[in-house]
Amino acid sequence: MRSSARKHLANHSVKSRLKTLQRTFLSVAASGKKDDATAAYRTVSSAFDKAAKTGIIHKATANRKKSRLAAYLVKLK
Repeated sequence: MRSSARKHLANHSVKSRLKTLQRTFLSVAASGKKDDATAAYRTVSSAFDKAAKTGIIHKATANRKKSRLAAYLVKLK
């Protein structure tokens, strides 16, 4: 398997996980459970940071998405 194909598969799985974590956070937040939403935010924030650190997504993209999720969390409280 070519190195680029291997990296593409790895990056694709990480991006898919990020989207899943985002959807999980939004569904928990929409249900109104503040404590669970805070825990879910911590998880998704950490995943965004790790993806940005390894270059899978751009650092500014990670910060923008985290900021928007944090604003959603604050609006919930």
